[in-house]
Amino acid sequence: MARVRIGISGWRYAGWRGDFYPKGLRQADELSYAAERMTTVEINGSFYSLQRPSSYAAWRAQTPDDFVFAVKGGRFITHMKRLGGVETPLANFFASGVLALGPKLGPVLWQLPERLAFDPDRMAAFFGLLPDRVLITAEGDQPIRHALEPRHASFDTPEAHALLAEHDICMVVADSAGRWPSMGDGTSDFRYVRLHGDTELYTSGYSDASLDRWAGQCRAWRDEGHDVYVYFDNDAKGFAPHDAVSLIEAVGGVVRRESP
Repeated sequence: MARVRIGISGWRYAGWRGDFYPKGLRQADELSYAAERMTTVEINGSFYSLQRPSSYAAWRAQTPDDFVFAVKGGRFITHMKRLGGVETPLANFFASGVLALGPKLGPVLWQLPERLAFDPDRMAAFFGLLPDRVLITAEGDQPIRHALEPRHASFDTPEAHALLAEHDICMVVADSAGRWPSMGDGTSDFRYVRLHGDTELYTSGYSDASLDRWAGQCRAWRDEGHDVYVYFDNDAKGFAPHDAVSLIEAVGGVVRRESP
């Protein structure tokens, strides 16, 4: 059965302490606290540097059995190498401990730099390197889903979308207050949404009416048979975790309307 999973991009933010996180909560308990209220989290520390296997194992242990992590691919691959000549960095990324998440490993997100335009040969070569499943210990084969978040308008074309669909790569639906293109059509059997801010990039929260609209879209995708992953990235002023909880309620049928 298809499922909607909703959460946050990262969870360690000083500004959330004493607000979303109760005063006095240990930093070591913040992930567990968030995981009690959400169904997924996007690991973004992996974008900045390779994480340790012990960290991935600890995060797995701190979350419920049915919890799922998305993992953001390294910027060395996407931003510094710009997807070219990345055989060794890709191998290092997946060997860094990502697979220690086991069955809690959800999609791997590849966010592209804003100025990287669509190049079919470059993209096809990169997609051809991505593993779709790997063997992990006694737990057997672990399928790996991949999602791409381009930020250049040249990806908003039938050719680009067809190439992603050919390789079963999910085109991310990004809401960025108009800063970057928001790709609408599905290119895989799941949907991946990143909500960067309703009216202001990273800093604005989502209105109740907007959350209701997103909830309706998530339910529609789910009813079509697609798993849905939604991550709030509007963290600068602490809106992200509150919006995530509100969207979970809205998807579940709790309609939250703004006062007139």
